[in-house]
Parts: sequence; structure tokens; C-alpha cells
Amino acid sequence: MKLSERQNDALAELINIAFARTGAALSELTGHRVMLNPPEVSVHPTLELSRALSKFIPGEVASIHQVFAGPVAGDALLLLNHDGARHLTDLLTDEQSPSKHLDESAREVLTEVGNILLNACLGMFGNLLHVHVSFSVPRLHLESLEELLASLVTDKDEVHYALVISTAFHVRDSAVKGYLVMVLSVASLDRLIQEVEAWEARQVQ
Repeated sequence: MKLSERQNDALAELINIAFARTGAALSELTGHRVMLNPPEVSVHPTLELSRALSKFIPGEVASIHQVFAGPVAGDALLLLNHDGARHLTDLLTDEQSPSKHLDESAREVLTEVGNILLNACLGMFGNLLHVHVSFSVPRLHLESLEELLASLVTDKDEVHYALVISTAFHVRDSAVKGYLVMVLSVASLDRLIQEVEAWEARQVQ
């Protein structure tokens, strides 16, 4: 399944609105100005996701994972490579961690960042697209990309697609690249695209 240029642009515009809210919420939380790059959106079958992400996220991945349900249902994740996750928490907390590992404090900060970003995007989809979306408590996982992807799709017989949204967090003259990934069934992706097109049509009336 491939998005048309118009569908891609409409979806990117929606997510950009959510990113603006995310940046404002993170700025308020941390006391630092936080901005997110305009999103780049692509769709991949989940079986090709490892190839699409592995060159950007080698080694261990820090993921904040949230399951969402409703007319559009699936898994939403914020993905950062290990060094990026550590750097982002240092920037947001004004602390330079001497350890190469993510300690308990850093994990709490990351989980909160993921919570704000995922809730902003899922909430935006719900509000603007007029669909009810409920979501679980976010969970932080540290594992390889392969382990993460293997845990996402339990029903191997049903085709799933991943909506991959790349961005960068800008904090205090530094940028940390991250990915928002939404894993959806074909039915959920179809419904999302229908709702995005309806939203776009309402904007031009």
C-alpha cells in the first residue's frame, strides 16, 4: 500500500499540528524551548520495517510503546537509538549522565517525553478526525530492533503496515533524531486514510 502525494501531505500536516503541541508541552515541562522538525511520512509493510529503520537505529533501541484502540487501532511507538535517548534526557534535564546506561531518572524522562508525543498525536487523530481513540499506559523498552519488531505483530497471518514518521527534537542548539511508528492493520490504515481525506476536504470548504 502506498500513499498518494496528496494523502501523504495531508497526513504530514495533521502530524505537524500534533508536533507543535508536543513541542509546547515539552517546553513547558522542561523550561527549555523544544521544537520538532516537520515530519517526513512513509508507509512500509511491517516485514520491511527492519530494513527501513536498521541503518538509522543500529544496536539497542529505546522505545516508548503505547497500544491504542478504537475505529483506528494499533501500536504507537517513539523510537530513539540508545545514544540519542541518553543525549535527549541530558538536554531536557540539564544533567550530564556519567553512565552510558539509561538510569531510572533518565527512563522516567524518556517515558514522559514519549507519553506527551504519543498522546498528542493520537489525541490529535481522535479530535480532528472525529474518531474515538483510547490508549494504554506507555511502556519503555530497551532491546534490539529485531526483538522490538518481533513483539509487535502477533498475528502473522494478517498483513500489517507501519506508518513511519521521522523528525528531530531540537533542544538547546542540539538535535536528536527520532521516529514515531504506528503499526496498523490494513483495515485501520484504510480507515485512517479515509478520515484524513475527509478532514482535508473540510479544510477547503
